[in-house]
Amino acid sequence: MTHRERFIETLTFRKPDKIPLLPGSPRESTLKRWRAEGLPEGRDYCSVLLETLGIEEEPQGKKIDLGVSFKMIPQFEEKVLEHKDGHYIVQDWMGAIVEISDRYDYTYLREAKDFVTRKWHKFPVENYSDWEEMKKHYSPDSPGRFPENFEERCSKAQHRDYVLSIGFNGPFWQLREWCGLENLCIFMIEKSDFVKEMIDFWANFVMDVLGPILDRVSLDYVLISEDMAYKEHSMISPEMVREFLFPAYTKWIPELKKSGCPVVSMDCDGYIGELIPLWIEVGFNCCTPVEVAAGNDIVEFRRRWGRNMAYIGGIDKRAIARGGKEMEEEVLRVVPPLLKSGGGYIPGCDHGVPPDISWQNFIDYTKLLARLTGWI
Repeated sequence: MTHRERFIETLTFRKPDKIPLLPGSPRESTLKRWRAEGLPEGRDYCSVLLETLGIEEEPQGKKIDLGVSFKMIPQFEEKVLEHKDGHYIVQDWMGAIVEISDRYDYTYLREAKDFVTRKWHKFPVENYSDWEEMKKHYSPDSPGRFPENFEERCSKAQHRDYVLSIGFNGPFWQLREWCGLENLCIFMIEKSDFVKEMIDFWANFVMDVLGPILDRVSLDYVLISEDMAYKEHSMISPEMVREFLFPAYTKWIPELKKSGCPVVSMDCDGYIGELIPLWIEVGFNCCTPVEVAAGNDIVEFRRRWGRNMAYIGGIDKRAIARGGKEMEEEVLRVVPPLLKSGGGYIPGCDHGVPPDISWQNFIDYTKLLARLTGWI
């Protein structure tokens, strides 16, 4: 099987020749530690990992990135507003005023390069006037939204052996970026029509950007990011999920599935036990990363919801860091029961791989995964 076939067969509860080996992705600080512990400078960690385990790296065709952006255009100017007491206060690319340690710079706010603690001081949408200005940044026709060779990229991606995927923000995530979590929750109670207007705008914008993609190529995997849960509960009630978020999901998911996309996945940190039945109801069939420290028990989730939901992740990063018997017990607690219950599971670290996981412990953990998933 190709990597693409194996990925789809696994997450749709069919019969892969083996389970994809995706142990987790390290952040910048993790790679720094690993290089100090023997990972050769300049080498890709995944290639070295497979080489160390004696697993032949599978040849894949050149991956084509469709190059489509769901981000605001134009972006705000990134700039340092103040520097004192070991911290920068910056305006980020989304227009928020954010405080970070001066160990980093504002480029760390563009993407998850590392584990960076932030404090938000101000968000770009606080009222209707701000909202009218924000909408100007989200035209589907903005120059740069689609690459000049978009048609060529779609054509080349038709015959592929890799997973063709895209990701974009869900309505909760996107409005949190515009308004901030506290403001958004207040608006949901005091200005519900305003929230619904913003969500409707976002849902339509995403569909307008998705349309040209779905007309030209069938995607394999779509990841919708929400991060809408704390350690023990969802950030909003199930009733609010239905009222505010379902309209966007019901606009997107049927169109994705009708176009031939087999896996529509939810990316949400925190405790997701309250949310999984809602996601199943609205059409999601996969979720990630299933954080153990937040109280998620992936084995129990499989017992409760069966093959209605597939999973990626679910192995406690803290146990991987401790290594040895504790790591083995955690992997064996999760992986064999899910694979025996019909699959629909790609095991991996339950978030980005943190720097307290040593290179040797990561090798040992991946070796055990490789044995359980058919690679060695």
